[in-house]
Amino acid sequence: MEIVFGIAAAVLVLVIVLAAAFEFRIRQPDVLVLYESNGKIALRSGLFYPRHFSLPLKRTTHPIQLTVEATAMGNLGVNVKLVGSVAPAMDNIQMLVRVGGWSSEAIARAAEETSIRLEGLVKEYAEKSEISALSSTGLVNYLNERSAQFKEKFGVELISLAVHSMEPADAEIADALRQQEQARLLEQTERLNNQARVSAAKAKYQADEEIAEMAHALELKKGTLKKAMLEQENALSQKRLEDELIRNRLRLSFEKEELEILKNNPELLVLTPQAARLAEASQGLKNARTVISLSPQDLAGSELLNLFQNMMNKALEAKKNG
Repeated sequence: MEIVFGIAAAVLVLVIVLAAAFEFRIRQPDVLVLYESNGKIALRSGLFYPRHFSLPLKRTTHPIQLTVEATAMGNLGVNVKLVGSVAPAMDNIQMLVRVGGWSSEAIARAAEETSIRLEGLVKEYAEKSEISALSSTGLVNYLNERSAQFKEKFGVELISLAVHSMEPADAEIADALRQQEQARLLEQTERLNNQARVSAAKAKYQADEEIAEMAHALELKKGTLKKAMLEQENALSQKRLEDELIRNRLRLSFEKEELEILKNNPELLVLTPQAARLAEASQGLKNARTVISLSPQDLAGSELLNLFQNMMNKALEAKKNG
């Protein structure tokens, strides 16, 4: 009996293990596991999950490719091609399941709904603008500004979005727009070239003005230096003149002292150069009258001449009396 119970227990354990192996799965890192609790959708965070009571969803992005035939102002057709990608919005899984259903294809279905909404936004953007004002950048900015509604309405977030092409449906209009763009680019290039020439002319004018100012400043500096040199030369000339006057005054003072000494001591006249020449002439002509010629330089002053004459008169009188 105990053997029967043992076998039954082993079989029961084996059945439980097999049932657990069949029911539970290991959650992959790139998989979101959803489950329902009290009418709300939540995420499982454990490593294992029951597959019949859970919905695994890939967290990878889902691509979007969209071709839209829109109409610009004036009822002019425009063909727009968009490419992008969406991913599940982690904070709005409830709306993702409501839009895509309880299915592994929920993200794909939500992406389709997102594409339909993008098509409507593209048409809305085109209808508000003239065909010449349409641009890829403007369209992308317009869609990105309204990207929050994708999370609110479809439970997905816009990961990337780009305009593959945007062209008028009419080939003639497309050609006219290309010509206008070409003309605009040429005009802009010409304007930039003119601005460059104006900038170069301004730079040259400023450089010439600075050079002229520097040359003027240099001339002023040269004039200042020349004036300073002239002042120095005048000061040196004045100094030389003053020194010369001092020397002349000293020489005149010395001559006055010399005359004063000769005046007080007439006998010293024989020591003068004039007396020496007189004596030399008298020795050469013993019985002749001696004629002495004194140059104006020798007769420095009339007072010296008077003293010399007085001394000669005294000498002659002394000779006669003897």
